[in-house]
Amino acid sequence: MFTLCVLLLTLISWSCGAFPGPPKPQINDRPIIGILTQETEDDNLKPYGKTYIPSSYVKYLESAGCRVTPVKLNLTLPEYEKIFNSINGMMFIGGAVNLLTSDFAKAAAVFYKLALKAYVSGDYFPLWGTCLGFQLLTALVAGDDLLTNATVENKALPLKLTAGAESSRMFRNFPPELMKSLSQEPLTGNFHHYGIATQTFEGNERLESFFSILSTNKAKEGVEFVSTIEAQPDSESLEGKADGPTSSCRGDFSRCPWKKISLLWSPVAPRARRSSHHFSSAKEEDAALIYNYSPLYVGNISSYMQIYFF
Repeated sequence: MFTLCVLLLTLISWSCGAFPGPPKPQINDRPIIGILTQETEDDNLKPYGKTYIPSSYVKYLESAGCRVTPVKLNLTLPEYEKIFNSINGMMFIGGAVNLLTSDFAKAAAVFYKLALKAYVSGDYFPLWGTCLGFQLLTALVAGDDLLTNATVENKALPLKLTAGAESSRMFRNFPPELMKSLSQEPLTGNFHHYGIATQTFEGNERLESFFSILSTNKAKEGVEFVSTIEAQPDSESLEGKADGPTSSCRGDFSRCPWKKISLLWSPVAPRARRSSHHFSSAKEEDAALIYNYSPLYVGNISSYMQIYFF
């Protein structure tokens, strides 16, 4: 298992000699987020499909006001470009595949490069990574897999916020009560054996120049790992959380602080609404949505309850 985490990207390359001004906001009341499928590595799940998307990610985005389209692996560059120009953002999910050599990583790199290129020309396209997806995005920015042992398995933690967290784009609209809760209460769930150590992060020139660290946490091994990041101003709202809403609510939903946790979902939809990408027709759009597929119950053989297989 890997870190449950999210990373929101509106990207430009650090190698650009001059940065363009931020694109003018677009209003899109029906944003569509692509979720990149991932190779099925679990032997118990392989009979059902070669790739998959846990339904929890679909529900997460729908709860934030977005619709979802699955994006399959091993498509051609023109096919990925067409998808990129049709949707309003991309999510990279958690899992357990190689950050550099997997089909998942290779497809993610295509969308990463397309997002970089688009932003330089004034086009807005957010990328969001959760768990392995977050780690993958740091690998894409750093150019290397920088993970280290950082075990926090099935445990909810408060965030150790940095001095700049409260004024950050990620958190500045959060009510003071929520900020206090995030720093004092176990609201962010962790399911991982690896993470990005703070020392490693700060020692990498690309990561250090691209991101600001907004929070950290400590793993079982005593390693301090980065749990929330946000891009420097020139990179226009590139943000990430290495922890997600708590899993401690399992089995006792009356204890879930939903009003507080729901705000953690809020960065997704507003940024997707700034994208003007769209499908060429309503028919094509309908055919691409996740509603054309049905999830299977796998709670008896997996840590997930429902999964879409492809």
